[in-house]
Amino acid sequence: MNYDLLRGLHIISVIAWMAGMMYLPRLFAYHAAAPMGGEMDKTFQTMELKLYRIIMGPAMVATWVFGLALIYVDATQIRGGWDFLQTPWMITKLAGIVFLTAWHHVLGAARKKFVAGTNTRTARFWKMTNELPFIAAIIMVIAVTTEFGG
Repeated sequence: MNYDLLRGLHIISVIAWMAGMMYLPRLFAYHAAAPMGGEMDKTFQTMELKLYRIIMGPAMVATWVFGLALIYVDATQIRGGWDFLQTPWMITKLAGIVFLTAWHHVLGAARKKFVAGTNTRTARFWKMTNELPFIAAIIMVIAVTTEFGG
């Protein structure tokens, strides 16, 4: 597959994943203020489930698949080996991916707590954590585009 096409598909999937990870905590913030068992509670549960399963899940999988494909092509056809995985910029990106994947699963667990009626997090908490994926993205994009320490 063409490297530029792989890179484009990776970027598109990252955008979709990031959009979901920044929107879901915002939904949680509004959901935290909704009366449990009411119409808004059920509406938020539906919105959150669809966002998580239909957009975020497939986007995360696509991000991983295209990212791993890019690593493979880089190592076997462009950089002439796997050593670039040990550079500071790539370690930064890989750490960011691990964080974002873990955060994705934290959000999934939080969604289940809303469904069970056991959410203990405030709207303020969700509004504050809403920015975590974007901060990670900033760090990762700067690391990759500058190949800092590479």
